[in-house]
Amino acid sequence: MLFTASSLTPVIPQIAEDLKTTGTIVNFSVGLSLFTSAFGGLFWSRYAGYFGRRRIYDLTLPLYFLASLGVAGSRNVPELIISRALQAFGCSAFHSVGEAVITDVFKLEHRGRAMGLYGCLALLGPAAAPLVGGLVSERLSWRIMQAGLGGVGIVMLALIIAYLPETMHPGTRGIDKIDVKNKKARVVFLNPLIPLGLLKSPVLFLSTVGPALTLATDYIMLIPLAYTIGQRYGITNKALLGTLFIPSGLGNMFGMPVSGWLSDRSINKWRSLREGRWIPEDRLRATWLGSLYLVPISTMGLGLVCQFVDGTPGICLNMLFLLTHAIGMCLVVSPCSTYNVDVMQDRSAEAVAAKNAVRSIIVSAAIFGILPTIEAIGVLWTNVLASCLAWIAFGLIYVCIRYGPYLRAWSSVKHTDESSRT
Repeated sequence: MLFTASSLTPVIPQIAEDLKTTGTIVNFSVGLSLFTSAFGGLFWSRYAGYFGRRRIYDLTLPLYFLASLGVAGSRNVPELIISRALQAFGCSAFHSVGEAVITDVFKLEHRGRAMGLYGCLALLGPAAAPLVGGLVSERLSWRIMQAGLGGVGIVMLALIIAYLPETMHPGTRGIDKIDVKNKKARVVFLNPLIPLGLLKSPVLFLSTVGPALTLATDYIMLIPLAYTIGQRYGITNKALLGTLFIPSGLGNMFGMPVSGWLSDRSINKWRSLREGRWIPEDRLRATWLGSLYLVPISTMGLGLVCQFVDGTPGICLNMLFLLTHAIGMCLVVSPCSTYNVDVMQDRSAEAVAAKNAVRSIIVSAAIFGILPTIEAIGVLWTNVLASCLAWIAFGLIYVCIRYGPYLRAWSSVKHTDESSRT
C-alpha cells in the first residue's frame, strides 16, 4: 500500500508537465489516495472479520490490477485522481488484513518481532518506491511504472491462491456463527465505520494518534524532496532524485526488526520483574528513544541543514538525518502497532483498520499541506513545526504508558486481558 502511494513521488514534476497541470495538483492525488485507503481499510476489515482473510485478498487484488492500468492510461487530471483513488481502495486491505493474519498466527511473546519484520517490508514502500519509480520513469515512463504495479498485483494474487490458507481460527468468522440451515442466502451489508468505535478506548486513541503524527513527519520530509533537497542542491535527474530516498529505506530495514525485538524484550523483561504479570503498555516503553529524540531532532536537523549548509556536506548531512529519522520512526510505529493488536486480539483486523484510517487521514492532511506550507514559510520552519508534532506524539504515548491500565479499566471497550490473551 505504502509503495503504491509513494510511487509517484519523484515524478510529480514529470506528471504535472505530461498532464499540463501543477505539482500541487498532482500531489493532491497522492494525498487523496491515502485518504481513500483510510475508508478502504475500514471497509475491507469488517468483511475480513465476517468472511475471513483469504477471501478479501481474492477480491481486492483484481481491483488493484485494473485501477493500476487506469492510472497508467490517465489522459487528464480527473482520470488520474479517480484511478488513484480506486487503486488505493484496492490495496488498502493489504495492511489491515495483513497485520490481522500475523495476529492469527503468532503468539504474544513472538508477535513483536513478526510485526517488526512485516512493518520493515511495509515501510520500505515510501523509501524504495521513489527510487524504483525514478529509475523506471527516467528510462521508460511513469505510466510503465504504474502498469508494472498492476502486474505485481496479479502475481501476488497467484501466490496467495497457491500458498495462503485461511488463518482465522475455526468458529471465529462471522459467517461461521450463522445457522446455515435456517438462513436464506442474502447479501451481507456491514457498517464499515464500526471499527472507528474502537477509538472510544483511550489507550487505542493515544497509541494510534501518537504514531500517526510520527509517521506524518516522515512524509513531510520525503514527499517534497524533489522540491527541497533536489532544488536546493541542483539535483534534477529523476533517477538521482530517487536515490535520495535510499537512506530512509535503509533506516526502515534496520529499524523495524530492531523495534520488534526491543518491544518483545520490553514485554518479557517487565513480566519477569512483575513475577509473570502481563501489562500491555510495557511494549510501548521501547518507543522512548525514537519518539523523544531521534524523530524530532532529525526532522529539525534536516530543515537546518537545507537552510544553512551548502554543497556536498549539506547533502551528506541530509542523508544522515533521513537515516536516523527512519530508524526513530520504526522504533515508534512498530511497538504501537503491535500494542494495538495485543489489547484488541479478538477484533484485531478492525483495530488495525481503525489505526490505519486515522494514520491515513493525518498523513494525507500533512501531504495536502506540505508544499503550500513550504512555499509560505520555507523548509526550516516547516520542519520545526513537524518536530513539534513528533514531541506531541511522544506526550501521547507517555500518557498511554503511564496511565494505560487505569484507562483500560475505565473504558467501555472490551480489551484483551491476561486470561483471554494468546
